Amino acid sequence: MNRAIGLGIAAAMVWVMAALRPAEGVKAAGGPAGAGNEDYRVLAPLESGNLLLFPVVKANGKPAGATPFLTLDEGIKSGQVEVTEAGRVRGLVRPRPGSNPWPDVRMRGDQVNTLVLVNNSDRPLLLLAGEIVTGGKQDRVIAKDRIVPPGSDPIDLSVFCIEPGRWVESSATFGGTAKSPAESFMVQPTVRQQAMVAKNQQQVWDSVHGSIARMESAPAAPGAMGGTIAVPLNTTSYAKAMENGAVSAKVDEAAAPVMKAREQVLARLRQEQAVGVVVAVRGELVWADLFADTDLLSRYWTKLVRSYAAESLTEGEEHAAPTVADAQQFLDMPRNGMETSEGEVGVYRYSELKAGGADLFVLKSLLPGASYDVHISRVKLRGEYRGPRPPVVY
Repeated sequence: MNRAIGLGIAAAMVWVMAALRPAEGVKAAGGPAGAGNEDYRVLAPLESGNLLLFPVVKANGKPAGATPFLTLDEGIKSGQVEVTEAGRVRGLVRPRPGSNPWPDVRMRGDQVNTLVLVNNSDRPLLLLAGEIVTGGKQDRVIAKDRIVPPGSDPIDLSVFCIEPGRWVESSATFGGTAKSPAESFMVQPTVRQQAMVAKNQQQVWDSVHGSIARMESAPAAPGAMGGTIAVPLNTTSYAKAMENGAVSAKVDEAAAPVMKAREQVLARLRQEQAVGVVVAVRGELVWADLFADTDLLSRYWTKLVRSYAAESLTEGEEHAAPTVADAQQFLDMPRNGMETSEGEVGVYRYSELKAGGADLFVLKSLLPGASYDVHISRVKLRGEYRGPRPPVVY
């Protein structure tokens, strides 16, 4: 796995034309829990240095038809979705004739682990754990998947801080992470795991500190001065560290084979009706993201790939390269374990299944005409897990 990172466009096109063909002799042992009766099949991977991405297709049946969901990036860019500190909630509530002008949103000032979001669009909003909003008094990361119905009153958005040390407002509302789709990113798997699995603010901060430190010592991109990035990032913000020119260049280099031929890759993914990927870093299978359809996968493609690439930047234990069968086995891990769920009646259900060394998260839409699994994550548990702690309140 310790190869030169950039494979170039030619290697990417070889993968586009050949690697997405179904692997011979591999049969799905069963899809993730909550995924109905449809199995998933893993295809041959695209390799880029320390990163392997195994596309996933549905073995039986077709992906869901065109889904109605709006993404966070799309909502913020259009101005239809607004995110702000909890203390500003009253300014967002829409009074309704004959109703309480201040519905059941009881905030007592700004809080580290709470933001308020309002969806003013006419489409349901899809939020994924690991997505970043920047601004306010601290940059935050969304803690769990959820669906926000259109035209809803402000919701209490569960978040974790990824910028320890700042509690001074930089803007009244929050924005996304990029000026263009090509620059979009979310937190890498090590940070995302702490938000989703540990549900622990201190562990999120620890993972942010560790990620920033490893970014500073990562090998520099070709043509850069010095053997490492070697530029003190001078920030506690994960988002600002990722926006650093040297770090961003290194992430883009790690993702080059997929991103330089992005449109060709996405065209082939659509043709194959791929709905997700299984991710290996330095030979270790660590993550899987699956969506209801190819369109949703393509809309999150840049954001996800850059997060996986960031994870592959830094030094770590090397493992033998996994095979397609290994990736299939990871996706089909046993589903017997302790399950918890939450959600909103008629809108969504979000379930977590703890089984063995991996957790499974399933976001199911309950909306009329769109009752299906929207997003599934398989997370290999890595590092220390200390369990949830109470929210931090400044």
